[in-house]
Amino acid sequence: MWFDIGKSFLSIALELTVLFVGISFVINLIQGIVPYEKLERLMEKSHPLVSAGVAVLFAFITPFCSCSTIPVVVNLLNQKVRFGIVMIFLFASPVLDPTILTLMAAVLGIKVAIAYTVITSILSVLIGFLLEKLKFETQVKKVIMKGYQPTTKRFDLKAALTETLDLMKTVYPYLLIGAGIGAVIHGAVPTEWITTYMGGDKWWLVPVAAIIGIPLYIRLSTMIPISQIMIAKGMALGPVMALMISSAGASLPEVTLLNSIFKKKLVFAFVGSVFTMSTISGFLFYIL
Repeated sequence: MWFDIGKSFLSIALELTVLFVGISFVINLIQGIVPYEKLERLMEKSHPLVSAGVAVLFAFITPFCSCSTIPVVVNLLNQKVRFGIVMIFLFASPVLDPTILTLMAAVLGIKVAIAYTVITSILSVLIGFLLEKLKFETQVKKVIMKGYQPTTKRFDLKAALTETLDLMKTVYPYLLIGAGIGAVIHGAVPTEWITTYMGGDKWWLVPVAAIIGIPLYIRLSTMIPISQIMIAKGMALGPVMALMISSAGASLPEVTLLNSIFKKKLVFAFVGSVFTMSTISGFLFYIL
């Protein structure tokens, strides 16, 4: 069994390493010409629908985890960007990562990656505007953040390589953890057990997976290899995606940080929104 686990780990880790390094370098090279400051101005001054689209795009090209999104959120609020637009960015940024989405397409298939991107983007927009409609803007504390400066980049091979290496230091360990967990599941957990208890069309698996994922601090990079093995073992795609979105969209460290800029009512609304987003997404994957 241990030989199989080790063999699976090396296989998964090698495949993901090659993909991760190549994809990360290309994405970082492209990001060197992205006009971040112009995008922030568009979110601030454009028509709401245009601003929502820009917020999703801005979330997509800023590959932050749930915690590192918070400084940008504070900066946008201080710039008086519309509350609903800021919320769209807050929900979309942790779950829309160009590197991981490309990796998802390579591992789980292009259709899954496209469906995931469309579903999470639309739900982020709807939830952001809904929170604004419900007047949650009054639940934002006055926070002045010091030291934040938008990053100015340029098209630079050396800079892209440096950023890829930096990304490897921060994200790659999570990828290896995911590969390790996936290898253990592949080698030690019987397929019949997953098929019996976590497979099929049991609707309650989706909200349960969404609840389990929220307190965890799991990056998408960790979830990709785990989800690949779970699906191969017979787990339905719906609960896998619900777990993936909830664990990436919210975490205990992020909720703690949000508590410093949001009042309690908005913090609870945020957690409930992430649960709703991941649950609806899971059910939509069942339908699709």
